[in-house]
Amino acid sequence: MSTAILTGLPPVGSSLEDDLRSLGFDVRAAADAAGTAAALAAVPAAERVALVDARFVGHLHALRLALTDPRFPAAAVEGALTAQPEARGALTRALATVTDAEPGVNLPDALAPRLEADGVGVHRPDLGVLVATVPADADVRAKAEEDVAAVDDEAVRLRTAVKSRDGFFTTYCVSPYSRYLARWCARRGFTPNQVTTASLLTALIAAGCAATGTRPGFVAAGVLLIFSFVLDCTDGQLARYSLQYSTLGAWLDATFDRAKEYAYYAGLAIGAAHGGGNDDVWALALGAMVLQTCRHVVDFSFNEANHDATANTSPTAALSDKLDSVGWTVWARRMIVLPIGERWALIAVLTAFTTPRIVFYVLLAGCALAACYTTAGRVLRSLTRKAHRTDRAARALADLADSGPIAELAAKAAARRPGGGATAPVLALTGAGLLLVQLWWHPEPGWWPVLGAGLYALFAGAAVARPLKGPLDWLVPPVFRAAEYLTILVLAAHSGGSGALPAAFGLVAAVAYHHYDTVYRIRGGSGAPPHWLVRAIGGHEGRVLAVTIAAALWHNQGFTIALTALAAALALAVLSESIRFWVSSGAPAVHDETGEPA
Repeated sequence: MSTAILTGLPPVGSSLEDDLRSLGFDVRAAADAAGTAAALAAVPAAERVALVDARFVGHLHALRLALTDPRFPAAAVEGALTAQPEARGALTRALATVTDAEPGVNLPDALAPRLEADGVGVHRPDLGVLVATVPADADVRAKAEEDVAAVDDEAVRLRTAVKSRDGFFTTYCVSPYSRYLARWCARRGFTPNQVTTASLLTALIAAGCAATGTRPGFVAAGVLLIFSFVLDCTDGQLARYSLQYSTLGAWLDATFDRAKEYAYYAGLAIGAAHGGGNDDVWALALGAMVLQTCRHVVDFSFNEANHDATANTSPTAALSDKLDSVGWTVWARRMIVLPIGERWALIAVLTAFTTPRIVFYVLLAGCALAACYTTAGRVLRSLTRKAHRTDRAARALADLADSGPIAELAAKAAARRPGGGATAPVLALTGAGLLLVQLWWHPEPGWWPVLGAGLYALFAGAAVARPLKGPLDWLVPPVFRAAEYLTILVLAAHSGGSGALPAAFGLVAAVAYHHYDTVYRIRGGSGAPPHWLVRAIGGHEGRVLAVTIAAALWHNQGFTIALTALAAALALAVLSESIRFWVSSGAPAVHDETGEPA
């Protein structure tokens, strides 16, 4: 329940009370500041409260944006202010300073700066063409009402439900009708979480159809995958349309996209093995998951490294801004990175008309090209940019590195040595290179890869011994991800055991979930998963060492059993902690408004 307190006397014929009730508020009236303070004290401390000047004139959606968004402790537009329970104390203190205000004061506008002075961030939504004002007299009020009538706020609400920046396929092939599906869902009481779950179930059914290995199954899988993506767009549009952001929704949105895509890869691999050709493409499926996950880590690491960098400019960025003024280059550059809409459309069409092997060949080639393009551009930006990176950025990169106990010991030893020497990316690449060279020369089970894993752990620790503030230090987490995932892939591919690659697929999926979970916690401002969890699951270097030792000790079917057991243990540990965090009251109500392709 939420309570809205109307301050002052509403003009005759005002629909403000009805508008507030339609937004779910229990409306109370207060004649002046003293009455407002008394009414505020009567509202339970656990409730959201809104103060609205009774003379307010504006669109209903302007009030909705200002008063019902759950992501902010306080928000305001002209004539209206809201405070969540965590900001109620500051609101009470602010109100106490204006109890002797003269009659007729616009109380919400007077309180908003006081809240900010008390350390409460007050969100001010961008209204665009929407109206929100407190008219000074009858003539101004009449003009404001004309302005309200001139703009259809429902059309604005529907338009702004769509991300301002998205991929070509999503923008032109999905969003033109999915927004209406979002409105249909809102009017029937469906929540974004329900639509997200429906999208996941649809994708899992699509994976099941692909697993049949038949042409009708592949066609059905392609159609269902596209429909799953439509629902995936709809859930975000529904959240923006109805401002239904939640901590549970943040967790679902952060994990289900990857779960759907990687489950579909597994379905294709099963279908290829069960089909008429008995084609084993598990290595390709695992390779596609590794490449796609590493691409995302590059995106996340670069963005976190430059999230709050000062003097954040470079000639490369200036060139990119110039290219944005040429319309076709914008779409060309968005499509070349193969965002989720283009990627899923490509997978769906190829599934329906070709074979799983061809799907993975094309997907690997396209994602490799996209990875080279984005990584090269970001390296150029980093080298030509003169920016000071903050302690927060260094902490985020250290968390994304996912270092375990062995790397921590190596880091402490390296930190005691004098400064200078090789930079963090060079150390990380050296360690990964030594590991992968050992795997290249000795891919069969044996003790040489264990030696490579030991050297990798030492270099990985040295790489994170000092704060990651260098221009290319954001490369460290992607290098670690690539080294860990490729180690599992190579050892499983050469183990000779039945089911080793599917077991490796499950292990990489569990580890990747942990890494995505880390990213979205950092994005929400909650920091990385607890240190005990990172230590318990070994860190990236500990897992690499464990897998190489398991490959040396157990051959063939024994290695498959070891991979399966490790995957199950990791999945249990990271999922239980992740679920505990995301359903807790302290988890952030994160929602992706950047429009960055996934």
